[in-house]
Formats: sequence, structure tokens, C-alpha cells
Amino acid sequence: MKIESFLGIILSETNYSNSSKILNVLTDQYGLVGILSKGCRNIKSKLRGVSQKLVYGTFHVYYKENGLSTLIGIDICDSFSHLMTDLEKISYASYILDLVGQVARQNEDSQIFFLLRDTLVKINEKFHPMIMTNILELKLLDYLGVRPSIDCCSICGSDKGIVTLSSDQGGFICKNCYQNETIVSEKVIQVIRMYYYVDISNISKLDVPSSIVFEINQFLENYYDRYTGLYLKSKDFIRQIRLLDQVIS
Repeated sequence: MKIESFLGIILSETNYSNSSKILNVLTDQYGLVGILSKGCRNIKSKLRGVSQKLVYGTFHVYYKENGLSTLIGIDICDSFSHLMTDLEKISYASYILDLVGQVARQNEDSQIFFLLRDTLVKINEKFHPMIMTNILELKLLDYLGVRPSIDCCSICGSDKGIVTLSSDQGGFICKNCYQNETIVSEKVIQVIRMYYYVDISNISKLDVPSSIVFEINQFLENYYDRYTGLYLKSKDFIRQIRLLDQVIS
């Protein structure tokens, strides 16, 4: 096996033998890579602190193309210190890791890594975790092959007279095709297009009314349920946290 170095983010970790872990890592070069972290569960191991979910850094490994690579060490790029102290943000980050892991199994495009990294960075920079998650969710639909129609009517293809957004119909609906779908505001239509086209790494300010945020989030939840076939327990935990917040407030 040859020594390789690449950027990576640990999506999940599984205990292996008495003292090791197998790390599921999304990389900038090789997509998903399984990496054995030998002895990392030992208290004195130099790999102990870096062999855990959400670690982002430059991985140095004995690389095996069609098998399990072996970890040598990791140079941390970002510890996500603000994110790690907030339960809501940690919950969104866990869901994001799960979601990206599912998408990366279906599509090996290297851009998925950078979308994940940039989203985590922005959540760590205290941008609204639901907005950042929704932006990522919308962009990932491209890689699942089920992008909603947000440039024209999903029924007739017209880009004129768009009046609403429907998960059942697959995106925008124009006034000529509208039947009895719930009408959304023009702001929702504008913001969801912004979500899709914005470069996450360039976001410096996000000022979206809470009613718009929750409306778009509901559309994306329904859309994922209808078109992707993905079910993630980490998403249910986020829903439970939101319900608890509503009860408390």
C-alpha cells in the first residue's frame, strides 16, 4: 500500500476489534473511503482524538484502492468549535453527515465533499442551521437525479406566471396549470431559487423571515419523502427538537 494524503471529513465511526475503529470518510479525491484507525480507542493513542465523527482535516493513510486503508495521522483543518457546543447545531450536523453519506454512495462527484465542508463551516460560523441544511438538501437533489423544477412550471415548462411551489407536482406551478395547490408567497419562490444557485462558500449574510424558512423547509421535507426514498433517524431527532422548542416557547 502506498502513502496518500487527502482532505476528508469523518461521516461515521464503528468500533473494530478491542481497540480500533473503522472510519467512514468522505474525501475530496476518492469519494467515500473506509479507513482503519488502529488502536485509536486506547487512552494513550495519538489517533484517539481525531478518530471521531465530524473531524475535518488532511488524512495521511496507507491507501488501498479497493479495500480498507490504514490511518497514519490527521492534520486538523477545522475543529468546528462553535458547532460542537450547541445541541441544535450538532443535531443538524449529524443529519447532514448521514444525508451526505447516502448521497455519496449513489454519486461519486467530488463536489459533494466541498458542499458538505462549506455547509459545516457556515453552521460553525453561526449561520442559521436550518437554512444552511435546506440549501445543502436542495443542491444534493441534483446528485440524486430528482431536482425539483425551480426555473419553470413543472407541468407545462413555462417560466411565466409562476404562482406556487408544490412537492406533489415536483416544483413550480404556473397560473395556467394551477388547480388547488396551496399558494405560496412570491418571496418563497425567490428564496428557494437563491438557495439553489448561491455559492455556499461565498455566503456572508442571510436574512430570511422565519415564516419563509419554515415554509421552504416543509417543502423540502415533503419532497425528500416523496422522491428520494431516504429515511434517516437523525432527521426525526431534528423534528423532535423543533417540537420541543415549540412547546417550551
